[in-house]
Formats: sequence, structure tokens, C-alpha cells
Amino acid sequence: METIIAASKNAHKIAEIEAITAKHGLRVISRDEAGVPPFEVEEDGDTFEANSLKKAAAIFEVTGKMTIADDSGLMVDYLDGAPGIYSARFGGEEADDAKNNAKLLALMEGVPYEERTATFVSVITMLFPEGEPIVARGEVKGHLLTAPRGENGFGYDPLFVPVGYDRTFAEMGAEEKNGISHRARALEELDRQLQERRR
Repeated sequence: METIIAASKNAHKIAEIEAITAKHGLRVISRDEAGVPPFEVEEDGDTFEANSLKKAAAIFEVTGKMTIADDSGLMVDYLDGAPGIYSARFGGEEADDAKNNAKLLALMEGVPYEERTATFVSVITMLFPEGEPIVARGEVKGHLLTAPRGENGFGYDPLFVPVGYDRTFAEMGAEEKNGISHRARALEELDRQLQERRR
């Protein structure tokens, strides 16, 4: 099984990525497991693509090995695409999931359901010791609730109900969410490009 070094330290993200990549013979290990020094990558790009590439490139520069990075977030139509690339720190530099969700709910207070549309976005970049990088984007549309529901997942999952469902991502089991999520769709696109690359 081939090993990919994940630029992320987020155990939830790594688990979601590996749940999907394992069936394709790709094992994902964290940057810590790979012995990458503990430095921060400044996510100062203006798109998910730019930040994903920057994170992957920083780890690749240190290791020279196959690297994968994900940049993801929630784009709320009523808020002109916010929090977007700032999703992880929407509630401030020291924000956690609860603070981010609380700020989002406060900004959306009184907004009717039909206007609470949002899109989860994931962009995955994979770098190789040789050859061009692969960039894969996945999206899933849905609506935001007025209060969190569910105990699973992370981030904005307790507020987001994907189109065609009546449960939030946080009310779904990992297998169900991983079948329809923005990250799953990005990974499907990644897999498609990997297959093309290997032909």
C-alpha cells in the first residue's frame, strides 16, 4: 500500500480522507507520523485551491514524498460566500467549532429557511516527486438550520442539511456522510485523475 503524507493535523479530515482512499490502495499518515517538524503554514491564499496547494507544497518541500492537502469550508449565499476560506477561524483566531457555529447562527438570525442556502467546498491537492500536481474540487449544496443537531462530524456539520436529506451531516454516520460529502466528491475526482495518470 502506498503512503501519502497529509498536510493536515486534523484527525477528522485524515480519517475521512483515508476512509475513501484506502480502497484505492493509498494509506494516509499525518505529518506528525511522517516526522515533519512542527511548523505552521500561513493560509493567506484567496481561494481554496491556493491554500490547498500552499499546504501541500510546504510538506512536500520538507519530505520530497507524495503529499496530500485539503482546504475546505462553508460558503453561505446570504453572507456573500462567507465564511469561505476563513471557515476554520470564523469566530476569531482562537475559535473552535462551537464559536464558529455560534457566530454563523448569530449572523443568520431571522433569515428564512429558503434563504439559508450554503455550499460545502473541499479542494484536495496531491503533489508527487515527479509529474504535475492533481487538484480536485468537490461541492455539496444544502441549507442551514437555526440550531445545531447531531453529535457526529465536526465543523459546521451540525448546522448543514444536504439537498435531498432531512438530517444534518452531524446526524449521519461516518459511512453515509463519506458517501455524499464535499470531501468525498473531491476524492472521487482525485481518484478519477489518478486513474488517468496511471494509464
